[in-house]
Amino acid sequence: MGVIAAALLVPGVAACNSGTTDSPTGSSSASDVPADPKEALVASTKGLAEGNFTFTIAADSMNGTGVFHKPSNSAQMAMKVSAEGFAMEFDLIQIQPDTWVKVDLGDLFAGIPGMEAFKDKYQHLDATKAAGNKNLDLLKDGTDPADAAAMFKGVTDVQKTGEGAYSGKVDLTAVKESVAADEDMLKTLGDQAKEIPFTAKLDAEGRLTELVISVPAVGEVKAQEIKVTYADYGAATPAQKPSADQVIEANEQIYEMFK
Repeated sequence: MGVIAAALLVPGVAACNSGTTDSPTGSSSASDVPADPKEALVASTKGLAEGNFTFTIAADSMNGTGVFHKPSNSAQMAMKVSAEGFAMEFDLIQIQPDTWVKVDLGDLFAGIPGMEAFKDKYQHLDATKAAGNKNLDLLKDGTDPADAAAMFKGVTDVQKTGEGAYSGKVDLTAVKESVAADEDMLKTLGDQAKEIPFTAKLDAEGRLTELVISVPAVGEVKAQEIKVTYADYGAATPAQKPSADQVIEANEQIYEMFK
């Protein structure tokens, strides 16, 4: 089942509504945005750390949407993955301490006993069995799917190109948990991973609204843009648990699939 875990880490992010809501009390104003480009980018991720926003992600092989709502300790991520004849959709809902996941593997495992239930019902996970599995715990390593805070600390070159617009190069090896840089991709990129072109956009409050990573073609990795957008700072809707008639207890295949 390693192919499933690998698919979950395929780089990606899709364009979405990057508009934001009115800033909540205590937000910074445009005058508080650091003049230094790198400092401005690092500061732009403070809203992500607060964990109350929506996001979209997309690339050639993946697109999806999600929400983090730290006030309710909840999160949700829905993804569609397709590559080389492989297609998969999954919806992961987490309201601590509970997690539910629904997976549609298309025709990949057609006819295998127990697999049909994956796409029809949400599998409720045992928190003890899922512990330590980062693919099943959206809240384990913070509340940013791209780990932009770590990424911007690894910026090696950056310029401000317009109002709230920046471009430069980033060292992706500085990122540990990100949809934009899985371990296998970094190994394939080699030294090129230390100078990956990127662009970023901030809103009037200095908060990150768009991050685009331009991955070069190397070996089996084809050139592509990975785009992540953020919106609804401070105004996201908490994730909702599935209705009881849509839930069954997860079998061992689910835990193995997401390792």
